[in-house]
Amino acid sequence: MSLTDREQGTADDGPSTPPGRPTPPGRPTPPERPTPAGRRRPGPTVADVVRALTAGPLPLRIIGYDGSTVGPADAGITLTIRSERGLSYLLTAPGDLGLARAYVSGDLAVSGVHPGDPYEALRVLKDELTLRPPSLSEGLALVRRLGWDRLRPPPPPPQEAMPRWRRVADGLRHSRSRDSRAVAHHYDVSNAFYERVLGASMTYTCAVFHSPEDTLEQAQTAKYDLVAGKLALRPGMRLLDVGCGWGGMVRHAAREYGVQALGVTLSRAQAEWARAAIEREGLTGLAEVRHLDYRDAPAGPFDAVSSIGLTEHIGVRNYPAYFGALRHRLRPGGRLLNHCITRPDNRAPHRSGVFIDRYVFPDGELAGPGRLISEIHDAGLEVHHEENLRRHYALTLAAWCRNLVAHWNDCVAEVGEGTGRVWGLYMAGSRLAFERNDIQLHQVLATRNGPVGADHYPLRPDWTP
Repeated sequence: MSLTDREQGTADDGPSTPPGRPTPPGRPTPPERPTPAGRRRPGPTVADVVRALTAGPLPLRIIGYDGSTVGPADAGITLTIRSERGLSYLLTAPGDLGLARAYVSGDLAVSGVHPGDPYEALRVLKDELTLRPPSLSEGLALVRRLGWDRLRPPPPPPQEAMPRWRRVADGLRHSRSRDSRAVAHHYDVSNAFYERVLGASMTYTCAVFHSPEDTLEQAQTAKYDLVAGKLALRPGMRLLDVGCGWGGMVRHAAREYGVQALGVTLSRAQAEWARAAIEREGLTGLAEVRHLDYRDAPAGPFDAVSSIGLTEHIGVRNYPAYFGALRHRLRPGGRLLNHCITRPDNRAPHRSGVFIDRYVFPDGELAGPGRLISEIHDAGLEVHHEENLRRHYALTLAAWCRNLVAHWNDCVAEVGEGTGRVWGLYMAGSRLAFERNDIQLHQVLATRNGPVGADHYPLRPDWTP
């Protein structure tokens, strides 16, 4: 999900182009501003900097801390760079990371959208803004006038995780200790915060909508019923749900299908919340959630295994061991349902973009759907069904953003405004990415076959799509 890997744009108002700078094609050459003898030429304004780095008409208005402006006065979206630090964030980390740092810290304000759902601002940046990278000589001239100290990166906001190369102190990528810290960074924010954003189901995965008018709760229930149907859950069966979050699938399977359900999660906060919910709902004895790495889950055998939103965290190189571990826990004839975000193809890089890696899912990785299915087969499982639910995830994210907007003050009181901004930015940007087919969501249904290929799978699906 990119916030600004979008070609970007300029405007024709505000202070003039800096003297000595080549005028972009199609823009009238401004007159030179006289400089009195012996007086140092004033540095460029924020508007001058914006104009130097963009091309074409600006689709939004930009206001600098120095009072300079650029872009149409009647634009629906206005960006205000409130401080020199905000400008330094943007200049020293061009693209997603600089924008995120300035926005999360409050040094960049966006008007025309709510911070809980800046979707329209991100759409405008992606579709209508065009960057014009300066030539070497232009860049050097701009830096000399700004001052070289402007290229000294300010300390990042506290919400930012360390860069990948510095995380080696936490262990190798996707080691147990490092995975545990990565999960805590994202999931142990605040259960009260998640209750307000995710709604009553406390489900942080893609819902399934039969209609765009479905409520979020209806759609999450439909998702759990779809997973249960694909796994052919029946009373008395044993289900293992890895990466179970707050126990949504575990509680649903136990309550609605009479299944003995065990969930495991690396988040201590999730496990504590889930245990309290199980007791509150009278499901003790049928449902259980443990604070465990999936690699330490009981050996089973289980009749069914569900993995809903875990695969993104384990690392692509660990797919063989991951799917092998899930197969090992299934009885012969048992079913696996793997539900995860993917790239739209098998050529895209696995690692997430810098904003997602630093602010949302440290060490997260995505593969293409073909790679995913191949790894499932190579682990000794047989794939019977696959479907792409990416448009459903866009609807899910829109609903979460509406919840964040509706409960903004309470959420900010719980986690702080900076973290609230991270979540609005992340969810709105992810919604845009799913809508544009930059990322997808795939459910893959497979079986562990018994001797001589016996899969116990019907000739036609025994579940309702």
